[in-house]
Order: sequence, then C-alpha cells, then structure tokens
Amino acid sequence: MSFLPMILAIVFSSSAWHVPPAAERVRWAARAHDVTILRDDWGISNIHGRTDADAVFGMVYAQAEDDFNRVETNFINAMGRLAESEGSSEVWRDLRMKLFIDPDSIQADYRRSPMWLKALMDAWADGLNFYLATHPAVKPHVIGHFEPWMALTFSEGSIGGDIERVNLNALQGFYAGVTPTASTPDAGGDGFPPEPGGSNGMAVAPANTVAHHALLLINPHTSFFFRSELQMTSDEGLDVYGAVTWGQFFVYQGFNRRAGWMHTSSGVDAVDEYLETVVKRGDHYVYKYGADYLPVRERVITVPYRDGAALKHQTVTVYYTQHGPVVRPAGGKWV
Repeated sequence: MSFLPMILAIVFSSSAWHVPPAAERVRWAARAHDVTILRDDWGISNIHGRTDADAVFGMVYAQAEDDFNRVETNFINAMGRLAESEGSSEVWRDLRMKLFIDPDSIQADYRRSPMWLKALMDAWADGLNFYLATHPAVKPHVIGHFEPWMALTFSEGSIGGDIERVNLNALQGFYAGVTPTASTPDAGGDGFPPEPGGSNGMAVAPANTVAHHALLLINPHTSFFFRSELQMTSDEGLDVYGAVTWGQFFVYQGFNRRAGWMHTSSGVDAVDEYLETVVKRGDHYVYKYGADYLPVRERVITVPYRDGAALKHQTVTVYYTQHGPVVRPAGGKWV
C-alpha cells in the first residue's frame, strides 16, 4: 500500500501552532509524489524515494505516524525547551541543555554543511511539517514548525549523553544560589527513571555459521519502543534496514548490502572536568590560566517556561572558560 501519494487528496488544515504558506504546502505535496511508504504485516515501514533526501522525507513522516510525541519530545529535550511544555520544574534541565547546545552555533553548522547533508536536513524538516499539515488533530507540545538546522541538535541516539552527567541540583545551586539537595538520579523527560545502561553486540564470521553468512547481533539494553524499526531505499542506491532513534534521519543500528553497524554504551571515563581558579575584578570575573588571568565569558540565557496558559521567562547569566561552561562550585573553585 502506498501511503504518501494518497495523502495528496487530503485537505490541508491550519494548525493553531503554525500555518504553512501555500507555496510550502505545494512543495511538500510534490515531494510526496516521489515517496512511497509500505508497511509489512508487523507494521514496519518500508520507505522508497526517488532520491536519498526523498527517502528521508518519507522515513521521518513514517516515524511521526508511529509516534509523533516521541519524535517531538526528543527534540524538545535536545534544544532545552521542555519547560515550555512541562512548566518551571524543568527550567534547570533546559538550562543544562542550552549551556552546551546553542541554536546560533547549530544554525551556523547547518549553513556551512555540504549540500548533500543540507538536502537531507531540508527533507527531514519537510517530512515533519508535511505530517503536521496533514494531521490537524495532532497538536505539538512546543514545536509547531520544524527547521532543517534542528536535526543537528539531536544526533546522539543512545540511552544517555555526556550532558546528563551535569548534576541539576549543583547547577541550580551555583546559578540560583539555592543550596543543593542530596544528589538523585535524573528522571527522564516523561518522569520515569532513566533507561538502563549498557549493551552487548557480537559478530559471527561466515565460516562459523551453517549458511556461511555473517551474523550480526545486538542487545541494546533499551526499552522495546526506544527506537523505531524501518527500511529505507532510493533510486540513488540507498538500501538500509535497522533502528532509528525517534526523530533522527539516519539508521542508528542496522545493515546494508555490505556492512552492519551497532554500538554499545559503557561507563568509560570520557569526560574531563577542569577546576578553575576564579577572581572577581570589578563587575566581572577572570580565571587563572598558567601565569596569566583570562576573562570569564558571560552569556545571558533565557529559558521560557509554561505557567498555566501563559508563557513566562527566566533569565540566567552563565559563565564559560575556554574549557566549557561552568556547571558547579567545588572547594572554592569553579568546575
């Protein structure tokens, strides 16, 4: 069954969040003509596009069909916009993300990306916006319109990243003058405990199998619905099957006709922290670097948060050295 060509008969309906221009709707519909989505007996999407970008358009559309909420939530988290949906309780989680993921920097990365990568990101945004335009009953929590650069804010698709290692209590204590409470593991954005850590993978050589074909196995140690399973093909030669972390436009774990890939997570020491000796000079700070003192860079971050029907804002002045953002105090120094 071909899904996207059929959708052209659907009347576009304006969303309360974003009304797409007529030219955009026409362009999305034209792209949909070059995409086919077939679902097998298990509901797995098999997407084919004329180009690789068309296949991306279809694969993210299919993910939105399966669970738009998970797709949007991943990017709300990645861009530090959870408080816009959940309220002031998520302000410090959002600030933690914004310390590391700056929209201006991400947009600059998008602008200097090679054309082939831009084409994929453009198609990604088109696919999600086309889904919203054709499903007026779906109300986004925060993101009413997806921009291509947003795809770069969430490229790590495992069960937890390095940013989550920054303790929220200590972060709030440093920037808001709140005495940190006992450290507790951060819950996920849905209020549940974080996904279990660790995973396993193995490869069996063809010489050791009955059919003389390689066997590639992975046990990712995530919940059953942590990723979406699908296949992508295109007339340009793309042919890949595997698992996609919700909302991403690439297959995170999978195989093509020549190779397979997977990953595992571990507790390896891969993050460095720096203790900075900081001195206040006038209204600003400097930190010791060798025999010199360098200025501490200041940046004002505004975190919007939902308060009933209103959208309010909390503004925080944050600090950076050349080693990165300051996240907490320790023994009279800044980390």
